[in-house]
Amino acid sequence: MFTPTPLNLPPYPFKISKKDGVVFIFDELRKKHLVLTPEEWVRQHFIQNLIAEKKFPRTLIQIEGGLVLNQLQKRSDILVYNTAGEKLMLIECKAPKVKITPSVFDQASRYNSIHQAKWIVLTNGLQHVYAKMDLEKGRFNFVEEMPEYLGL
Repeated sequence: MFTPTPLNLPPYPFKISKKDGVVFIFDELRKKHLVLTPEEWVRQHFIQNLIAEKKFPRTLIQIEGGLVLNQLQKRSDILVYNTAGEKLMLIECKAPKVKITPSVFDQASRYNSIHQAKWIVLTNGLQHVYAKMDLEKGRFNFVEEMPEYLGL
């Protein structure tokens, strides 16, 4: 059974339920109960942080969007759009025990080569990495803090 790890994010009043020994968390954006895995625990916290703390409009957040990379079907954890439908931010969530390493950033960068978002964010709930992309130069700049939605 899943035991929630305290994260480096504010606590939120999630709807947690249990059925047949399986723990579920209610995803407010997708309006359904999901099996509560360590990665889902991080994803749900980060989404709530985007909405409550960073003022991201919930209607512009897409969860587990598909993409094709090297002829393989992949999924990005979270994509954030602007009101014109352009991709602003690619967010990859890992379980708390997964370290945020250069290879994890490389995975997100490969996904972003398809999405072309202006930001890449990596989180395991304990550590958060924010990189602002310079798409014209093909470079990124790491920053300490992610701005609020209107500051993107």
